[in-house]
Amino acid sequence: MDPAADRRRRRLLIAVIAGGVALFLLVGVGVYGLLRGPGSDADTPDPVTSTAPGTPTPSNGTGSKPEPLPVSTDPEAFAQSIATALFTWNTTGSAGPADYAQPILDAADEAEADLLASDIRGYLPSPPAWAQLRQYQTRQWLTIDTAAVPEAWETAVEQAAPGQLPKGATAYTITGVRHRTGTWDTDPVESSGPVSFTVFIACSPVAPEFRAGPCRVLRLSQLDNPLH
Repeated sequence: MDPAADRRRRRLLIAVIAGGVALFLLVGVGVYGLLRGPGSDADTPDPVTSTAPGTPTPSNGTGSKPEPLPVSTDPEAFAQSIATALFTWNTTGSAGPADYAQPILDAADEAEADLLASDIRGYLPSPPAWAQLRQYQTRQWLTIDTAAVPEAWETAVEQAAPGQLPKGATAYTITGVRHRTGTWDTDPVESSGPVSFTVFIACSPVAPEFRAGPCRVLRLSQLDNPLH
């Protein structure tokens, strides 16, 4: 089989799913790539909505350059590391939105990297919003509550023809609480709220097409519109 043709067919399949076509009996839902890209309030400059902080901030929220995603052969652990990287950032340091996106892109499946970059932009503040959030010394992180393979994905796998999905592809729907802290008129304040989303990955320890590591990132669902 021509590898280039195979890649084109795979990307066409993902593009079809991204277009919202009913596939694998998932009418109106789709699989990874169904949604045009995550939409969220990431660009909203309001750093906080509550009063005194009570939730401790994570030790890795220092504002330094984010570290690469850990190499993992465990799909669930890898999906959780993606979720953590998506939501952990600090405007008080030298790193910006592109820096926080880079570790996830470095772990991307090559065929999906461009679309994944679009997905990630829906989770991170835009540069202008980042500049506003910096004025409030805003930090963000995620507390994960659950990570599970959704039934919709299991149905998709059952209905997929051989070769229609990437080798080792799976999905994990993450639920948790997004936390933000900052300052308002020099007073420390915080906000928090529930979030949910689906991370699509592929794990294959022997797959030579992966650039590095046994697990790669495929796509992200729209924020708060996960597979169930």
